[in-house]
Formats: sequence, structure tokens, C-alpha cells
Amino acid sequence: MKLKVFYIIILPVVISFTSCGSSKEIVYFQDEIIEKNDQIPTESELIYKPNDLLTIVVSGLDPEAVKPFNLPVIANNNSLIKAQGELKMQTYLVDLNGFIEFPVLGNIKLGGLSRSQATQLLKTKLEDYIKDPIVNIRLANFTVTVLGEVNNPGTFTVEDERISLIEAIGLAGDLTIYGKRENVFLIREDNGIKRFTKFDLTSIKVVNSPNYYLTQNDVIYIEPNKAKVRSSSYNQNNVIIISAVATLATIIAILIK
Repeated sequence: MKLKVFYIIILPVVISFTSCGSSKEIVYFQDEIIEKNDQIPTESELIYKPNDLLTIVVSGLDPEAVKPFNLPVIANNNSLIKAQGELKMQTYLVDLNGFIEFPVLGNIKLGGLSRSQATQLLKTKLEDYIKDPIVNIRLANFTVTVLGEVNNPGTFTVEDERISLIEAIGLAGDLTIYGKRENVFLIREDNGIKRFTKFDLTSIKVVNSPNYYLTQNDVIYIEPNKAKVRSSSYNQNNVIIISAVATLATIIAILIK
């Protein structure tokens, strides 16, 4: 009789508290078309894009001649901003049309150019003002974002302007035990269009992927595995509730004995 009471009264309650969660409730980017790795645009060299922030340092034989082309950053109180003991250089925003506004030279289109192309373009324009100009361009806001089942998700600034998929995951503290290693998503913007592809970290072939090295503003998403999906429906109060229900079942069983 006790067993019958348990199945009739208690078992449905327990099942209701331990039912599996649905992947549709917690997994990102479920309805996007996943492209093959060789179909998503690959950039072997850094290409400047709208909203990039560039630092540009001009130097030459005559210090006075280069001064107009190297503007320092000025704080609100008109004092130089310092960071870690060094001056922060002026940044130039690449606008939506690919242009920056540069001192003396005016609007120059650097969007769509590689560093070497942009450097050569500026050197050519500066030769009218400076003898043998030297131009050093750096991307100040090269960032990648790592989300999902990693130990330290977030957006990370990459100072050397080159980072691989594995290095980006390393910055995020590696995958958790719940990360789906054969289904790692890459989200990349190409001419305003978001494109999705995926990697299989369980295969050594991942290092030969044409998109193994990331570009600025790439997003990596680690999908949770089935164990994490199942645990998503678990409530920390379930143990207390189930224990109370079991106690109640015992009492009922004794009373109807």
C-alpha cells in the first residue's frame, strides 16, 4: 500500500521538480544559418573598419615639422592624460564611410585598407610637408568577445592586434566542463552582415582553419552541453521541497496503514 501511495502521490511531484531543461531556453543563436569555415570572409592581414580607433604617430628628421601631425590627448582640465606613466596618444575614429579626420591633411579614407596600405597612403600625403616621414599606425580597440561556457566570459582588448581562437579562449579562462567543445561558434561582421561559422575543438584540424586567427570585434560563443541544459531547470530549493514531500508521504503511508 505504501508503494502504491508513493507512485500515485509522490512520484509525479518528484518528476516535476527534476524534469530536464530545454536547450531552446538557454542556448544562444539557435536560428542562425551556420556557414562552412571556408565561406566566412577570412582576412590574412588586419583591415581597418568603421568604428575602429587608430593611433597614428608621425616622425621625421625635423621634430618641428612633425609636430602638427602628433596631437596629444587633452583632459577636461587641460592637463595631459597619463596611463601607467605614459601619455595616451590621440585616437582617430574611422567613420561609417571609412574616413578619419587627420591634422592638416583633412579627411583621409583608411577604412578597407590594410596597415601597410594605410601607412603608405599617409606617407605619400605627408611627403609634401615632411622629408622622409615615418608613420606608425596601431589599432587601439582591437577587441574580441568570448561568451557562454567559459570560466571568465567578457570582452578582451588585444594589444598586439593578432590573436588565435585558442588564445582568445585562454583569455576567457578556458571552457568549463559544461562547454560543448565540438560546437564553438564564431560570429563575424562583414560589411554590416553578421556571419556564423563553427569550430570543433576536439580536432587538431582546428589550427588549420582559415578563420583560426580572429579579427577585431569577433565574437566566440561556447554552447552548453546536455548536462548543463538539464541542470538549468534545477532549483536549489528542490532538495528541501522533495524532502518535505517524502516526509509527508511517509506520514500518509503510516496513517493509512
